[in-house]
Amino acid sequence: MRTLLDGTNITIGTCYYPEHWDKSIWEKDLSRMKQAGIQAVRIAEFAWSKIEPREGEFTYEFFDEFLDLALEKGIWVIFSTPTATPPAWLTDEYPEVLNATVDGEKIHHGSRRHYNYNSKIYREFVSRIVEKSASHYAGHPAVIGWQIDNEFNCENSMFYSESDTVAFREFLKEKYGTVEKLNQAWGTVFWNQTYTAWREVYVPRRTNTMAVNPHLMLDYIRFISHSVRSFAKMQADILRKYTKPGDFITTNGMFGHIDNHAMTSESLDFYTYDSYPNFGYSVDGFWLDEPMKDRWSSRSLAEVRSISPQFGIMEQQSGANGWNVSMEAPTPRPGQITLWTMQSIAHGADYISYFRWRTCTFGTEMYWHGILDYSGRENRRLREICEIQKKIENLQELAGAKYDARVAIVRDYDNLWDAELDHWHGRIDRKSQDSLFIAMQQLHVPFDYINLPAKESESGAEGQKISDDHEIVKKLSHYDVLFYPHPEILTKRQITILEQYVAAGGKLVFGCRTGQKDIRGICVTEYLPGLAAELTGTDVCEYSLVAPDDGEIYVDWDGTTFTAPVFNDLLAAVGGNAEVLATYKSSYYAGTPALVRNRYGKGEAYYFGAAFAADTAKVFLQKLSVAEPWQEVISMPEGCELAVRRKDGITYFFVLNYLADHAEIKIEPSMVELISGQQAQGTQQIEGYGVRVYKMS
Repeated sequence: MRTLLDGTNITIGTCYYPEHWDKSIWEKDLSRMKQAGIQAVRIAEFAWSKIEPREGEFTYEFFDEFLDLALEKGIWVIFSTPTATPPAWLTDEYPEVLNATVDGEKIHHGSRRHYNYNSKIYREFVSRIVEKSASHYAGHPAVIGWQIDNEFNCENSMFYSESDTVAFREFLKEKYGTVEKLNQAWGTVFWNQTYTAWREVYVPRRTNTMAVNPHLMLDYIRFISHSVRSFAKMQADILRKYTKPGDFITTNGMFGHIDNHAMTSESLDFYTYDSYPNFGYSVDGFWLDEPMKDRWSSRSLAEVRSISPQFGIMEQQSGANGWNVSMEAPTPRPGQITLWTMQSIAHGADYISYFRWRTCTFGTEMYWHGILDYSGRENRRLREICEIQKKIENLQELAGAKYDARVAIVRDYDNLWDAELDHWHGRIDRKSQDSLFIAMQQLHVPFDYINLPAKESESGAEGQKISDDHEIVKKLSHYDVLFYPHPEILTKRQITILEQYVAAGGKLVFGCRTGQKDIRGICVTEYLPGLAAELTGTDVCEYSLVAPDDGEIYVDWDGTTFTAPVFNDLLAAVGGNAEVLATYKSSYYAGTPALVRNRYGKGEAYYFGAAFAADTAKVFLQKLSVAEPWQEVISMPEGCELAVRRKDGITYFFVLNYLADHAEIKIEPSMVELISGQQAQGTQQIEGYGVRVYKMS
């Protein structure tokens, strides 16, 4: 009986590569997996040549043998389409399938993800290998689901092949209709960039300064997302012709330049994520001195949950990481595999698949370790996996439970991509996004990400189904407070949804630069904050990047002082319902308004004229009465994360200790700790990297 991600069980699996190992060890490996509590394996995502070793020659015996053995051993199989790594015979004979650099030079065979999504020839070969694989393997009783490709846009999320230029022109023709409308949308009159024919339009190419038209760049990223989604849907449509009832289709990763919400809605049953928290400890990376370290994975898990409320982990950290040419991160310390597994479960994952079962002895990823090392000998990590399975058995009742949060951060793809392209936007957005996460972690505020779609005809998300706005408002109404830090791009549809949320009683917080641009990324001529002016009751009279010789800019809010970093809007309150709550204390604009609250319907909209530092975000959480929301029930130090899941009226509290030292928490009233089965009340000690799960009826 298939129970993977059906809301009834929490299941563990692993990634396995039978093509890397002699067949003589398959049976032993599968038996040992079963003994460790592993129920499923993912296979074949890089194994095209095992199915089509030469063009038009198909052989199925290799995976037939493995699937039969998996069935015999009681191991489920997630089969992958092998399209992330086209074989050498294909790229040699048909080089047009290869991606290219911005200078047009072909990216050669020899690594992975070297193809482009828009080569018609590649799509023909992909359609055929997916059709052949699905028609042969999907009916096998060991196969319970399919993974499409592997980690879309990993390593490279920019595409410059000739096929991409051809497809980009078609994308733009469908969106704008005429070159004249394209010129208007992109402001091509600037620097004499005006086009007279479609053949003059290319994907971005190297220019004298690489200051490529920003509006072209925004549409180009939308085009990349469109290309990925189209490629995924092509495969999903083929797979669905052959999958058995109950089998699922997913993909893994979470990388840039993809509208993952739309892709999931169009093509997937659920999304899966690849979680590697120990990159927070990378000895050659900039994360080494970061206070959050492995806690940053909780932010990624929250993003995944916004894409797919029901989700799994396809690759969960189980060993040291690194390629032979780049990246290095240490072996998980005792307890950390458990901690990171529970981190994923705490955020809503009901399937955890460890990468990988055996560490490969050759190739670029020979230092990307799995549960077992090269020899396959029993080790500490395998023993910890076995103990994790025992712990998970005691958590089965919370399978299907929903993550519970009363605060959310609103995001949208247009602003996400614009912040990548626009240096000013990017500086403020990175600061605020990081700071809000740090503040919520340290004040133990469970939060969600909410994606706010733009109007379909404006965004160009031609495959995206526009939800009923009433349903979106209903979803937003679950949250007491929304932070929408810096939506420079705003549409009428978005602001209407937000007005309804606030009018119904919600609290909405904006940061500086709100409403500065339209959907094209072009600056508006209305008084700022543009479309948000009425909702926020503000007028942005002047603005400036914080000058280096000004040092820190401080703000006073009823005697509470905090920072206003990166960029400052100088505000005025407009209308009878707007009031100034805080003023700047430094620079030439000391004494001018920095924060305005506008009462709108039953709710309140706040406009803060800066980015959010961590201390700033903490003040907002405290002033808006959402900090430490469960402190009357459970309290803990900053080094611990609180995550909450709910099911059938029961609340489950996950306490995750990311510190090497023990942590002291306090529980009131008495609750059952599920992992141990013991009753708990009062002061409790949690060991370093320890986890507790408390049940409150």
